[in-house]
Amino acid sequence: MNRVAGWIGTRLARFLSAPTHGHAIAPATDIGQFVACLQPADVVLVEGHSRFSIAIKYLTQSTWSHVALYVGLRRRLPDTPPEPCFIEADVVEGVRMVGLEAFRDYHLRICRAVGLSESERQRVIDFALSRRGARYDLRNVFDLLRYMIPTPPVPVHLRRRLIAFGAGDPTRAICSTLVAQAFQSVLYPILPMIGPNDSHAHDCDICVAEILRVRDHQLFVPRDFDVSPYFEVVKPSLVGNPGAIEAARDALRRPDGTGRRLWR
Repeated sequence: MNRVAGWIGTRLARFLSAPTHGHAIAPATDIGQFVACLQPADVVLVEGHSRFSIAIKYLTQSTWSHVALYVGLRRRLPDTPPEPCFIEADVVEGVRMVGLEAFRDYHLRICRAVGLSESERQRVIDFALSRRGARYDLRNVFDLLRYMIPTPPVPVHLRRRLIAFGAGDPTRAICSTLVAQAFQSVLYPILPMIGPNDSHAHDCDICVAEILRVRDHQLFVPRDFDVSPYFEVVKPSLVGNPGAIEAARDALRRPDGTGRRLWR
């Protein structure tokens, strides 16, 4: 029975992971600019286009559906030159090391932990690398079936928990949990430390409880790194290119094909 369930789970995971046609909210990130501003232990957020991605973006009400950790220049195969490498958790392949080709043609964002020492960055990377080979148990078919409906009709406060298939079992690979645990290994926070005494009249009990639940039970999602007050967002188009904004403003001042200016 387990063998049959594993066979079904593998094929279902491959189906859900296959790219689908979709419209990104922003153009693909320039890969040259992207690489130029990366630093070890940077978190990379990805706007994916698979069926998984569509469901995750809906459930988190976010642009981001996947997360990876930059581990620096590494040799992925013997007798090959070092290249920029990342650690990610894939539902089919498990925790693996990938190169730049995994992120071409995607809208990306870099989130950088503020105040980490070099030794702490290395410990974060070592933690993630030590998890290579961990895999999601594809015999748990019911966890995968939820993604057959990209926009499931569930209450808002329950959506986040639908993402955490395999949560609570450290041998199962979930992309955002893997990266969050790597930072937790050096006691670096992801979400604010919010308690019941910190709530205000305009906040709801459900909202506060959800933040606490995410922090305590490792139900992290890619969006958490984007909204975290402890990570800074790095814009590749601006790093090392101080004239980018002025160039864009000049382009808006030029006449379009009708002779009218786009910006007045």
